[in-house]
Amino acid sequence: MIINIDSSAGFCWGVVQTIDKVETALGECIGKQVYVLGQIIHNPKESERLENIGLKTIEHKDFERIDKDNSVVVIRAHGEPPSTYEKAASLNINLIDATCPLVRALQRSVKKYYDEGWQIIIFGKKDHAEVIGLRGVCNDECLVVKNFDEAKANLDLSKKTVLFSQTTMDKPTFCKLSEEIFELFKEKYGDNASDYFVSKNTICKFVSKREQKLIEFAKEHELVIFVAGKNSSNGKILFEIAKKANPNTIFIEDIKELSLDELSQYSSIGITGATSTPQWYMEELKRILENKYNIKG
Repeated sequence: MIINIDSSAGFCWGVVQTIDKVETALGECIGKQVYVLGQIIHNPKESERLENIGLKTIEHKDFERIDKDNSVVVIRAHGEPPSTYEKAASLNINLIDATCPLVRALQRSVKKYYDEGWQIIIFGKKDHAEVIGLRGVCNDECLVVKNFDEAKANLDLSKKTVLFSQTTMDKPTFCKLSEEIFELFKEKYGDNASDYFVSKNTICKFVSKREQKLIEFAKEHELVIFVAGKNSSNGKILFEIAKKANPNTIFIEDIKELSLDELSQYSSIGITGATSTPQWYMEELKRILENKYNIKG
């Protein structure tokens, strides 16, 4: 049996930055409690690891109860709406901003177009943490859609419109949505449609570039084990891409979900995951399988 870990899997640079800032804070903020606002990333194993070395997770409602003089609060990679920063400032809470630079740039772009009077459409999930932050920078005056039908039903074609994407959505669906919306403006404005509709591909390139590599990796193995948090948005998307390339792909969040005895029938197993799946956990899974089947490295 051959067991391989996908070399393109593991944390994206935005998550790496967040983890680095948290670990630095835990090491330097002696005598202070380090909190993170919301689950740091959508992976329970990494969250558990950080909690074991002192990180605590809080929600917005907890701002007023924490000891502001002896604590710091980390803003995770997903970012936050302006109201969060305003509330923290009013309570004199010390923040460490670990917002992914790509998400921060997206927030600035959304605000720019909103301030200029454009109609904002966001391809994404309305209650996803990143999208909540985007909604906040435009006073929630935007359309958040998952498909063309949702966009068409609520679109005001009389307004200049810009389409953005949550950074972890899939590129093919975004491109198709962009084309379909453009056709509506083309029907109304003809050759001038591009003056009224602009599409901004704000999907993380780390995620989109992984797609082809993931397809190739999935096809190279008899069985693919996709490891990710069940709440991971890009995990769900990447899993579907892997499963389409290799129907014999299974999704797990925890190693305990695997029936190890049933894996002996495979001559090659590939291990991969989401951009929030820690490398150490995929390596741990590989070690367990190698020990089970007495595979020498």
